Amino acid sequence: MMASVSPSMNSSSFLLTGFSGLEQQYHWISIPFSAIYAMVLLGNCLVLHVIQMEPSLHQPMFYFLAMLALTDLCMGLSTVHTVLGILWGLSQEVSLDACIAQSYFVHGLSCTESGVLLAMAFDRYTAICHPLHYSSILTHNKIMKIGMAILCRSTLLISPAIIRLKFLNYCHPHILSHSFCLHQDLLRLACSDIRFNSYYALMLVICTLLLDALFILFSYVLILKSVLAIASQEERHKSFQTCISHICAVLVFYIPIISLTMVHRFGKHLPAMVHGLMGNIYILFPPLMNPIIYSVKTQKIRSRVLRVFSLKIC
Repeated sequence: MMASVSPSMNSSSFLLTGFSGLEQQYHWISIPFSAIYAMVLLGNCLVLHVIQMEPSLHQPMFYFLAMLALTDLCMGLSTVHTVLGILWGLSQEVSLDACIAQSYFVHGLSCTESGVLLAMAFDRYTAICHPLHYSSILTHNKIMKIGMAILCRSTLLISPAIIRLKFLNYCHPHILSHSFCLHQDLLRLACSDIRFNSYYALMLVICTLLLDALFILFSYVLILKSVLAIASQEERHKSFQTCISHICAVLVFYIPIISLTMVHRFGKHLPAMVHGLMGNIYILFPPLMNPIIYSVKTQKIRSRVLRVFSLKIC
């Protein structure tokens, strides 16, 4: 385990840590992680390809799914070089500028994914509670505006806290607790006044992730109320089935974030390996599971994916 910064390491550089205490097993650990990253990249690319190539999937629900797949794909691409770089023994060192850039993408993409999941909840609410007005409410133009609003919210709101990281003094040992860079991890090493970053980050979490989660919950309360009013048992079941994939995606996204937050806040006594494991679950679990969830639970996606594989085999 590394206890101090390497003497040869630049003062403006940081050391990323993988799984502390398991350095001798990195060559074995790299095998499943390489496979997971390959599945993340291939799975999300496949979902995007299927939605693009299949005209019957050019509907609001699948446009939002494409946004989710693109966000997950970018999350994988933004962390693959540092995570696998450590496990393959290539490099553990990262410059301050590169670290700030990576933290911007990691947090920005998390905010984007939360916004996309909220948009998908609105899509399900509209489809079930206002089916006759569905196509007039969620037009192509409105979907583009929703996508742009999500992107602008993520890129603009997160910028002040991330930019300020550049101007902090880092006097503590430059050793980060994950195999990628996080805002809160860099703050832990700073000896400057970090009150702005701390309060702003808290406000950002409340105004984005927490507020999105509450709106998603509220939308499902309205959906449940509408579904229970349906007389036919078969129609109720059919309506619920259209929400299963989205509910799974919401749980897959929020449970790792809540778990990582709890570990950072209350788990300082836990082994460093636990922090590293929770961090990797946070960045890898949603991008890995979402293509699987939608391929298994959504009949239209499943049939098109199977068709793609059957054509490849033939």
